[in-house]
Amino acid sequence: MQKFRFQAIMTKEWLFGKTLAELEELVVSRGYKKFTARQITDWLYKKQAVSLNEMTNLSLKMRKELSADYEVGHFPPASVQCSTDGTKKYLFPTLSGGYIESAYIPDKNRATLCVSSQVGCKMHCLFCMTGRQGFAAHLSAGEILNQIRSVPESTSLTNIVYMGMGEPLDNPDNVLKSLEIMTSDWGFAWSPTRITLSSIGIIPAMKRFITESNVHLAISLHSPFDKERLSLMPVQNKYKIADVIAEIKKHDFSHQRRVSFEYILFKRLNDTPKHAAELGKLLKGLECRINLIRFHRIPDSPLSPSDETTIQQFREAMNKQGIITTVRASRGEDIFAACGMLSTQAKNKTK
Repeated sequence: MQKFRFQAIMTKEWLFGKTLAELEELVVSRGYKKFTARQITDWLYKKQAVSLNEMTNLSLKMRKELSADYEVGHFPPASVQCSTDGTKKYLFPTLSGGYIESAYIPDKNRATLCVSSQVGCKMHCLFCMTGRQGFAAHLSAGEILNQIRSVPESTSLTNIVYMGMGEPLDNPDNVLKSLEIMTSDWGFAWSPTRITLSSIGIIPAMKRFITESNVHLAISLHSPFDKERLSLMPVQNKYKIADVIAEIKKHDFSHQRRVSFEYILFKRLNDTPKHAAELGKLLKGLECRINLIRFHRIPDSPLSPSDETTIQQFREAMNKQGIITTVRASRGEDIFAACGMLSTQAKNKTK
């Protein structure tokens, strides 16, 4: 594991992670012209300033006054693990004192970063290592964006997926703020079609996400049967997958924006022809695709990955029903592949 030199995290409030509207309110409240907020966003999100002193088109007086209460924010990863396939797992400290992970995944002409949205998670999915940590803290918008800003591959990234630690729609305010900064012309100015958010289906926050952003949506499904999904995902008790899909059907995903479903295959649990048939019924009439995922084993889990023959048979069964279905390539299996394993190790060492 490669370790980086890490400086202590400052305690001043971050400017990095604030929206244009928030910065406009901030500067006006201090007696400055509203347009200076856009100058600040330019330094934060386009010029990648690391200190207020770099913002030379702001008056010296303004820089000094802001420096008393604010810092630019963001910090580097604490360590990285490198896989033989090019995948890298970065470990970041957080303002709350915990750790999060980000995964860099290169693939031909794509370079994807998988980012986290929480320290730990409340959802306790049976197959998830992060869920075993319990919930510690929400990441701020700045901490979410810091993962994108601070990895060495930052300038070569082509895609971002909110599929790391935590449930993004359990932290909707900060996640939506980070998406606004990512996609706005005054922010990182990314196309929404290059970003995907994954959720287990928290319906009220999902409705907000669908109406307030234009990025892709991926829903963690994992079983079409209520009782079986409940055994894997306690959220099923409150937000049934049928209700999640019914809500999605109310919205238009027929153009550039798309909805997909993630389905981890577990040996002799959810990988049978019966499951494929029921999954087809559940998704009938919805323009979508399915990503089948090989299970990455986690310690002391009762779950096992399906064999390769079963995975391909399941894919063919779904494609025959007219639903585009692919098998996601497994990456980083020679390092801590499953999400949450690296941060769990760091957390245990700290203890």
